[in-house]
Amino acid sequence: MLLIALAMTTGGSATTNPAFPPAIVQGHGTLQASAADLFRMAEDSVRRGRPDDAQRILNLLARDPSVEVHNEARFRLAILLEGSGQEQAAAVLLRQILDEKPSAPAARLKLAALLQKMGDEVSALRELRALQSANLPLAAARFVDRLSASLQANKPFGVQLEVALAPDSNINRATRSDSLGTIFGDFALDKDAKAKSGTGAAIRAFAQARRRLSTNLALVARLGGDANLYRQKAFNDISLDLSAGPQLRLGRTRLGAELGVGTQWYGMKPYQRSAHVTVSGERPIDSVSQLHLYASARWTDNRFNDLQDGRGVGVRLRYERALSPSMLVAASVGVDRFKARDAAYSTRSWNAGVAAYRDIGRMTLSAGVDIGRLNADERLVLLPNARKDRLTRFQLGAVFRQFTISGFAPMGKILFERNRSTVEFYDYKRTRTEFGITRAF
Repeated sequence: MLLIALAMTTGGSATTNPAFPPAIVQGHGTLQASAADLFRMAEDSVRRGRPDDAQRILNLLARDPSVEVHNEARFRLAILLEGSGQEQAAAVLLRQILDEKPSAPAARLKLAALLQKMGDEVSALRELRALQSANLPLAAARFVDRLSASLQANKPFGVQLEVALAPDSNINRATRSDSLGTIFGDFALDKDAKAKSGTGAAIRAFAQARRRLSTNLALVARLGGDANLYRQKAFNDISLDLSAGPQLRLGRTRLGAELGVGTQWYGMKPYQRSAHVTVSGERPIDSVSQLHLYASARWTDNRFNDLQDGRGVGVRLRYERALSPSMLVAASVGVDRFKARDAAYSTRSWNAGVAAYRDIGRMTLSAGVDIGRLNADERLVLLPNARKDRLTRFQLGAVFRQFTISGFAPMGKILFERNRSTVEFYDYKRTRTEFGITRAF
C-alpha cells in the first residue's frame, strides 16, 4: 500500500492523498516533499509527456493555504489547460488569481491573451488597460503596448451567453394612469394598455468572428440576440441583429464600418425590421484610457404602424479609464435624430451616463446612472401636447465568482427606470431584477 505524506513548506503538516500520481513514488513508504519539490515534479511530468500527472500535482498545490503557492499552481495549471484546449477553465483560474491579487501582472497579461483568443477583444484590451494602471516598469509597459496593438490583428472567434430569471414591475413599459388626456377630454385606457408586472426569462447571446485579410485589415461579423420571454406570450420581446464589415488599424487607431440588418418580434408577431450602417473609431488616449466614437444611420419598417416608418442618425462617444487594476470607470454621451413618416413620431434625443466597475475579492460590483431627453417634432392629432420625455435610469449589479461552475458564475442586477412624459401613454416607472448566470472571467 502506498502512503504519501506531503509536508508543504508553507503548511507544515502532513496530508495523506492516495490519489497522488503513483509515477512520482517508487516502492513502498512515505514521500515528504516541499511545495518547490512538487512544482519540480509537475515540470518533470510535463517534460515526460504526462500532463495528467502534472495537473493532479498542481491541483493539490492549488489547495495549499499559502497565497503564493496556490496562485503559482493556478497559473501553471491554467497554462496546461490552455494547451489542452480548455481555454474557459484556464480563464476561470486566472480570474481567481486576480481576485486575490489584482496587481498580478503575469496573470492579467495571460488572461488578456486568452480573452482575445476566445473572441472577446474588448475585454482583452480592458484587462491590458487595468494592467498598465499598476505603474509597470518602462520595459514592461512598452511590451504591453505592443501586445495591445497585436491583439487587434489576430482572427478570434467567440460566443458569450447570459441567462437570467427576471422579475419586472412593468414588462411592457406602460403607464399606470387610468386615462389619456386628449383635445376631446380624458379617454379611459383599456387594461391591456396599462403596466403589467411579471417574471420572465432573459436571454442574451453574442457571437463574433474575425478573418484577418492583411496585417492591418480584417473582416468582422457579429450576431447578437436578446429575448425576454414570459408566460403571457403577448409580452414576449425578441430581437436579432446581424452585421459585418471591415476593420482597419492605423497605428494605435482602429477604424471600422459595418452594414447590418435587424428584426424584432413583440408578442410573437413581427414588430419591426431595420437596416443600419455604422462607422466607428477607437483610440487609446494613454496607457490606461481609451476613447470610442460611433456614428450610425438606420432605416426602420414598423410592421404595426406605417406612420412610424422612417430613418435616423446617431452619434455616441464613450470614454473608459482604469483607475487601478481592480477598478474601471466609463462615461458616455450620445445624440439621435429620427425622421418618421408622421412628424408626431419624429424625435430628437440625447442621453448621457456614467458607470463604475470594481473587483472586491471574488466579486465584481457595478453601478451606473443614465439620463436622457426626447422631444417629438409635433403632437398627435388627438393629443393636446407634443411628446416630451425625461428618462432616468439607475442600475446596480454583482457577479459572484465564489460559486463558479463550468466557467459560469451567478449574477444579480437591479434596475430602476423612470420616464416622465407630457403624454400619459409614455409616462411610466419600472423596477427590474435579474438573477442568473454569466461568464465568470
